[in-house]
Amino acid sequence: MPELPEVEGVVKSLQPIITGRKIVAVTTSDILKKSHDDGKEAIVKAMHPNLLAELLVGMTIARIERRSKYIYFYLHTEGEQYILVNHLGMSGAWFHVAALEQIPEAKFRKHAHVFLQLDDHHFLIYSDIRRFGELRLLKKIADYPPLLQLAPEPFEEEAKAFFLGVCQQPKYAKKAIKEVIMDSHAICGAGNIYATEALFAMKIHPGRKVSNLTEEQLAQLFDKIVDVLDESIAFGGSSISDYRNINGESGSMQNRLKMYGMKKCPMCHTNSQQILIANRNSYFCPNCQK
Repeated sequence: MPELPEVEGVVKSLQPIITGRKIVAVTTSDILKKSHDDGKEAIVKAMHPNLLAELLVGMTIARIERRSKYIYFYLHTEGEQYILVNHLGMSGAWFHVAALEQIPEAKFRKHAHVFLQLDDHHFLIYSDIRRFGELRLLKKIADYPPLLQLAPEPFEEEAKAFFLGVCQQPKYAKKAIKEVIMDSHAICGAGNIYATEALFAMKIHPGRKVSNLTEEQLAQLFDKIVDVLDESIAFGGSSISDYRNINGESGSMQNRLKMYGMKKCPMCHTNSQQILIANRNSYFCPNCQK
C-alpha cells in the first residue's frame, strides 16, 4: 500500500500539471456503476459514479495537497468549493495522458475506472487494479469525520509530542510498537514499509510492547520514522508491487530498504523472520532487534 512518501510523490507530480485546469467531461467504468447498482461501493464512495461524474463537470482544480496517505483535490465552480478526497488503496494510480493507450502498463489500462477530461486536451485517469482505493466528493473535510481524527503530519512541530502522548494512553501502551506506528491516529503516513525500516534502524523488535520502551526511546524512534520518510520522499518512494507515480514512473527507495522484504539482515547476516502484527507481515532480525 502506498505510504506517505509515495502519496507525496504523486501530489508533487500532479501539482504543476493539473492545477488550474478545468474538468470538461467525466466518464466512469461500467464496473464501478455495476458495483453501486449491486449495493456495493467500489472506489466511488457515498454517491453513485454517475452523480460524481455529473457534479465534477465544470469544476476547476484549484490546488492539490497531501494529508497523511490521502490526496485532496480542492475544486471550485460558480462560487462553490468541493474537495475530492482520494486514497490510493493497494494499487491506485493516476495518469495524465492524451489517450488511454498512452498508459504504459496493460494492467493499468485494463483497470482504468475514472476519466477526467481536462481543458488541456488530456485526461486525468484513475486506475485501480484491486479497487481498494477511494474517491469521495465532499463539501468540507468535516463531512467525513475520520479525516478529522488523523494525527498531525509527522513533519509538524507538535507531532512528536502528540505521538508520545498517545503512547502513554493505556490502550496504546499494551500494543506492539509497530501496530502503533502504523496507526494514523498516533502518527500519520507510516505503514508497513517505513515502520519496518525505522524499527530496524533503532534495533527494536516490532512486537515489543509500547510500555516496555522508555520515553527517550520512543522520542528517538519518532525521529527515525521522520528521517526514513524524508529519505523516501527524496528518492521518489518505494515502487513495490503495483505502486506507480504519475504516468507509471517508479521510485527508487525500494533499492535502499534494509529490512522490509529482506531474507537476511544486512548487519549480521542472520536470516530475517516474519510475524503477523495488525494483520501485516512484519520482517525483523531476531539477532539485532530486541
